[in-house]
Amino acid sequence: MTDTILEMRGITKTFPGVKALQDVNLTVRAGEIHAVVGENGAGKSTLMKVLSGVYPFGTYEGTINFLGKECRFSGIHDSEREGIVIIHQELALVPLLSITENIFLGNEQAHFGVIDWNAARRKAAALLRKVGLEEDPDTLITNIGVGKQQLVEIAKALAKEVKLLILDEPTASLSEKDSEALLNLLTEFRGQGIASILISHKLNEVGKVADRITVLRDGRTIETMEQDQISEDRIITSMVGRSLDDRFPPRTPKIGETVFEVRDWVVHHPSHPDRTVIRNVNLNVRRGEVVGIAGLMGSGRTEFAMSVFGRSWGVGISGEVLLNGKPIDVSTVGRAVDHGLAYATEDRKTYGLNLIDHIKHNISAANLKGVSSAGVIDDIRELNVANEYRKKTNIRSSSVYQITGNLSGGNQQKVVLSKWLFADPDVLILDEPTRGIDVGAKYEIYTIINKLAEQGKAILVISSEMPELLGISDRIYVMNEGRIVGEMPAAEASQEKIMRMIVRGEAKATEGDEKVRAAS
Repeated sequence: MTDTILEMRGITKTFPGVKALQDVNLTVRAGEIHAVVGENGAGKSTLMKVLSGVYPFGTYEGTINFLGKECRFSGIHDSEREGIVIIHQELALVPLLSITENIFLGNEQAHFGVIDWNAARRKAAALLRKVGLEEDPDTLITNIGVGKQQLVEIAKALAKEVKLLILDEPTASLSEKDSEALLNLLTEFRGQGIASILISHKLNEVGKVADRITVLRDGRTIETMEQDQISEDRIITSMVGRSLDDRFPPRTPKIGETVFEVRDWVVHHPSHPDRTVIRNVNLNVRRGEVVGIAGLMGSGRTEFAMSVFGRSWGVGISGEVLLNGKPIDVSTVGRAVDHGLAYATEDRKTYGLNLIDHIKHNISAANLKGVSSAGVIDDIRELNVANEYRKKTNIRSSSVYQITGNLSGGNQQKVVLSKWLFADPDVLILDEPTRGIDVGAKYEIYTIINKLAEQGKAILVISSEMPELLGISDRIYVMNEGRIVGEMPAAEASQEKIMRMIVRGEAKATEGDEKVRAAS
């Protein structure tokens, strides 16, 4: 595995006022898994967009050599014709089309302008078997989970006779089981001579499968490590330019009385009202306390959070929400916000931000009264507020007038937090607050959470990363199949204990369902 199939030399890419890449070098060998890592804004995605033709030749400086010849791609179709296929973090699938239609979209199996659907289905079925999917090729994308959709994207790449597969944060939204299946597939491709470039913030996954790792920082190549040189500590030091001895900033909790309480909370599915999704959930958060909710994907954590925050999800909702011991009306988002609740969604790009607007407007969006006089927005006050929170949360941008969609994931997350901090809530529900962001930005967000707890805020954190929950929480609830199946102080918790609670909870739920069926 010593033959170099890709060589990028001296790649420099400039946007107005920002040098995103400066003299970056990258080589990939035949059949290797090559990881590219770095903090948010380091230039990883920009480099891959240069390679795949999203940024065409002429918009950057430097050279790309692939399979022994110089490439000057004018668009993504040019790179795909050469066998370079990129799968972006936001999957490019059409939900209401079938798996077959998605696999061959833009690459139709046609003769004389007429699509041969039988041939397309046969080829789709063969490609699905290659990626380990047993789905019917006629299944609609909307009817399969995110993990399977990711595999459909890979099948789509194989249909284009891929030689170099680029995956941008492929496991960011996947469960542990689906992530493992995808990484195993990459190792199978390695055996078939297909090379992969893997961009990921999950350093434990990178360390498992990568043959080599290239680290970018501030748009420059820092180093490329061979497999025997790879360690998490070395990667982190290269990424952030300093050692992170403690992944989680220290905090001395000062926990007071109960601020936020949910009693007997029941929620039904919005499309299937006869299906109960959240079952008699009871929990509380005290002043200055960080409480985590652990659980597997599909356990109901996000559905619970959204239903509490203005009934944003679900129907047939019953139960009580109390603030400082008194019931409050959270029947709409506006009322929930007025009562001092804030919810930072797991999907910041769809629900958390206006990506086509600038930072200033996003920060003030949840508290327009705070920047208004007699119902008219005071532009200067709004500007001062935006600059204040940009500084407080260390948002890296050219100014508060930068378009939010052009920020890195970590900086977008800081804008979401700034928006809710300016609303000055008593209770913050943070759903996957560090999803898809690097270790340096994670540390900064943990620091913000600690400061909020010190100010006496009640904080509820939902996270799929158990080490994160164990590292930042004072107390942890465990959720499974819409129920709270356990609770413990974080000091007594471990990943093994949490998983045991989930398994025991599943057994009890099955037992209960069997009793109900027997009685009926």
